[in-house]
Amino acid sequence: MVSVVQNVAIDCSNAYELAQFWSQVTGCPLHPEDRPGDEETQVLLPEGPVLHFNQVPEAKTVKNRIHLCLRPESTREAEVDRLLALGATLVADRRNPDGTGWAVLADPEGNEFCVLRSAAERERTGS
Repeated sequence: MVSVVQNVAIDCSNAYELAQFWSQVTGCPLHPEDRPGDEETQVLLPEGPVLHFNQVPEAKTVKNRIHLCLRPESTREAEVDRLLALGATLVADRRNPDGTGWAVLADPEGNEFCVLRSAAERERTGS
């Protein structure tokens, strides 16, 4: 027997607002019943688990022990620029001069995530 991952839960101070940010990041809709002020909201990904946002009273205080890694359809650089414009912040720049590496960003509530190179960028460099 095995278990299936149902969702990835993200604690936050404003579930609806953070879900809206991630909806824009992924291009996927919020659950149709989600409304402003809801303490739990979901972004419905087309494959795999949903992103579940759970409102909690305490603030984030330390680095995430689990995080999302995003592989953009565009270039890594274009996606980093897009996400910064949506309200993300750059936490750590792990991009290398040869084009390898990744960027560590944080969402508006400080949850870290990585932006990797696109599949096309990886194909061009063979890694």
